[in-house]
Amino acid sequence: MPINNNFEKKLKQVLPKIINEFGTPFVLYDAQGIIDEYVNLSECFKDLKYNNFFAVKATPEPVILKLMLDLGSGFDCSSIQELLMVRKLGVKPENIIFTSNNTSKEEFEVAVADGGCILNLDDVSFIDKVPQMPERICFRYNPGSARSGNDIIGDPVESKFGVPDKQIIEVYAQAQKRGAKKFGLHTMICSNELDHEYFVQNTQMLSEVVMRLHKELNIKLDFINIGGGLGIPYGPKDKPVNIAKMTSRIIEVMQDLENIVGYVPDLYTEFGRYMTGPHGVLVMRVENIMNKYRKYVGVDASTNINPRPAIYDTYHKLSVFGKEDDKITEVVDVVGSLCRNNDKLAVERRLPKLEIGDILIQHDVGAHAVSLGYNYNGRLLPQQLLLRQSDVVCIRRKQVPKDMDITLSGGIVGKTVQI
Repeated sequence: MPINNNFEKKLKQVLPKIINEFGTPFVLYDAQGIIDEYVNLSECFKDLKYNNFFAVKATPEPVILKLMLDLGSGFDCSSIQELLMVRKLGVKPENIIFTSNNTSKEEFEVAVADGGCILNLDDVSFIDKVPQMPERICFRYNPGSARSGNDIIGDPVESKFGVPDKQIIEVYAQAQKRGAKKFGLHTMICSNELDHEYFVQNTQMLSEVVMRLHKELNIKLDFINIGGGLGIPYGPKDKPVNIAKMTSRIIEVMQDLENIVGYVPDLYTEFGRYMTGPHGVLVMRVENIMNKYRKYVGVDASTNINPRPAIYDTYHKLSVFGKEDDKITEVVDVVGSLCRNNDKLAVERRLPKLEIGDILIQHDVGAHAVSLGYNYNGRLLPQQLLLRQSDVVCIRRKQVPKDMDITLSGGIVGKTVQI
C-alpha cells in the first residue's frame, strides 16, 4: 500500500535533510498518520462505548506507545516485558489487557501486582494459577470448527490459543467461584484480514456466547473484544478494508444483542497493524549492482530489519526517491547482506533503472517489521525516527558493535556450577 498523500508529500520535502543528518538505513514513522488513523476509527465507533487496545507487539516503541496513550488508547500485552513497558508509561490497570498464553505462575504474579490489569486467560487450567483472582476477568474464546481462520493464522481447531467452545461456560463458572464479579470475552482468529465481514461475523459469534452466559450463569459482560487482525493492503491488488461498512454493521449487531439481553457491553478491539503499519517506511541506499543469473540490487539494509518478506514471502511496495516518474525500468531482486539466500526485500520487482547511491523506500513497515528484527550474522538494527509536524526525532538509536560484544572471559557471563 503506498504511503498516504500527506506523508508522501512531506517525505519528498524533508528526506534529503533527514538522510544528511542520520545516514541510512533507518525506519521512519509518520506521527500524524498514526493519529489520524486512531481518530478516524474511534469516530466510526462513536455510537458504542468503544476503545482500541493497541497490540504492543506490532510496534513496541515507547514514544509510539505514548502517542497512542495520549489519544486515549488502551494496550494489549502478550508478554510481561510488554506489560512492564506500558506500566512504566503510566497506563492505568483498566487500560491494559494481558493476553495470556502458556503463562507461568511467576508471570501471573507480575501481572496481578502493581494494581494488576485485565487478565485475558487462555485455558481452563490457568484459573487456579492466578494467585489472587481479580474482580474483573476475561477469557479468550476459540470457536473451533464453528469458524475458519484465514491463511495467516490458520485453522482454529489447530490453534494453541483460546478456550474451546465446550469449556466456555465452565471457565466463567469457575472464575465466579474464585471471586470474579466482572467479566469480559475475547477472540482472535484472523490476521491481516481485509474482508470487513470477517469482523462482523466475529462480533456475531461473541454475541451468541454473551447470550449463553446470560442464560446459563446470569452473567452480564462488561465488554466483548473482537481482537485484532484488521489488515492493510500490502500488495498492489489488495483492497483496503471498508471501515465505514464494517463499523456500521458491527453497531447493528451490538444493537440486536441489546434487544435480546437488555444491555450493550463495551466493545474493544486490539488493532495494531492497522494503526501503525501503513505509517512507517524503511529508507535504504543502493550499495551494489550485481549481474548474475538475475540482476541483484544490493542495499545497506537486510531482512533482519524487516523479516516479513523472508518469513512470509510478503510483498512490500518499493519506491525510488526522485525516480518515481522514470519511464526506463528493469526487473531486479533487492537484496541485503545476510548469509541467507532468502535475504530479499523484493523478488523480480520492476523498478526504475537503479544506480549506486540511489535511495529506496520500502513501504508499510510500521508494524510487525522491526519488532520481528534480529541480529543474525551480527547484523545491527537501524535507528528508528519519528516524523512530527515540525521536526524529526530519533526514538531508538541504531545498534553499534559494542551492543554485540562478548566479555573478555571468552563469553562466560554468569556463575559456574561444578557437576
